[in-house]
Amino acid sequence: MDHIVTVQHAVTAFAEWLEPTDAELDAIDAEMPLILADVDLLDAQIIALDHPTNEVDQTRIRRARRRVLTVRRELVNRTADGMPGVGA
Repeated sequence: MDHIVTVQHAVTAFAEWLEPTDAELDAIDAEMPLILADVDLLDAQIIALDHPTNEVDQTRIRRARRRVLTVRRELVNRTADGMPGVGA
């Protein structure tokens, strides 16, 4: 009886082409304030799911949403400033 087996190559998790480029890492660093603001908003929403919403939860969610919008606006404005021909 012959056994059928698969031949697997070595794990390529450390291949250079799988690593993020410097440009990708810079983009992640630039977007990190927005990522953190989104995480704070999700945290506030998760806390509000645990029990009936009250005024404190609503305030926490509103502040987190405003922070997300503020950081998103700043990120867009910073990106637009770096692009020629964009803006008023």
